[in-house]
Amino acid sequence: MQAYVGRFAPSPSGPLHFGSLVCALVSFLHARQARGKWLVRIEDVDTTRVKIGIDTVILSQLLAHGMHWDDDIIYQTDRQHAYQGALDTLHKQQLVYACACTRQAIKSKGKYYTGTCRHLHLPWENNAIRVFNTCQNNTFNDMHLGEISVDPLFCSEDLSIKRKDGVFAYNLAVVIDDIEQKVSHIVRGADLIETTVQQRHLYSLLSKTPPHYFHLPVISTQPGQKLSKQNHAVAIDNKQAPSNLINAFAAIGLSCHSLTERMSAQELIHWAVNHWSPTLLAKRREILISDSNTV
Repeated sequence: MQAYVGRFAPSPSGPLHFGSLVCALVSFLHARQARGKWLVRIEDVDTTRVKIGIDTVILSQLLAHGMHWDDDIIYQTDRQHAYQGALDTLHKQQLVYACACTRQAIKSKGKYYTGTCRHLHLPWENNAIRVFNTCQNNTFNDMHLGEISVDPLFCSEDLSIKRKDGVFAYNLAVVIDDIEQKVSHIVRGADLIETTVQQRHLYSLLSKTPPHYFHLPVISTQPGQKLSKQNHAVAIDNKQAPSNLINAFAAIGLSCHSLTERMSAQELIHWAVNHWSPTLLAKRREILISDSNTV
């Protein structure tokens, strides 16, 4: 059997908020209960969104909340050669092409990209690079939510793997990183379900077996309004780590009556490893803060 390797991969566009703490926590507990590795990767491939020093803040937040990672931390900005190597491999197999379509042009023709540039043989310079979609599989089995179906039209798109400005796309970078780090299980928010189908297609093109996926509910302030950096969610305070963890435990279904904020973060994490079960987590795509009794 393949050894369990999980990971938490935040982008350094802002510090962790309560929603990302819950995601990190479930990922950590899942790995520790499987007696596997838990890796941390800084996903800074999109340098236009990176805020200087935020990676250090995120790492300090994880440590303050009792979550210690295994092995060295990988930064995507140090791995451009790996992404280029994957692109070169796909190019040799004639699985990619250049695309000149802007987002505005795509939206003007409909919701999804329909392959406008697929057979135009455009130059690679100053154009985006897409992969031919030879899979178009719109379903997969999620460890938590069961059988998942995604809009077939979305799944039929030719995925962009490198932007016009030369930045490698998130989907390519994350797949190549997960392959190299031998990630076997990915625990992340249900807001990324659609990208899972796209990433599974890249695994297929690269002749690799995709990992197991576990999508947990995202923390939301109201239906359809998740906590996020884009929505200016408040950063978690390291000085309030015990309180933050107890609130996070409540959000993932744990009964916290026996816990106290006088306990250390490490004590609380140890307790959670021994008491949490994935069966306690709600089988839905979001959890309202009001429903989880958090503050």
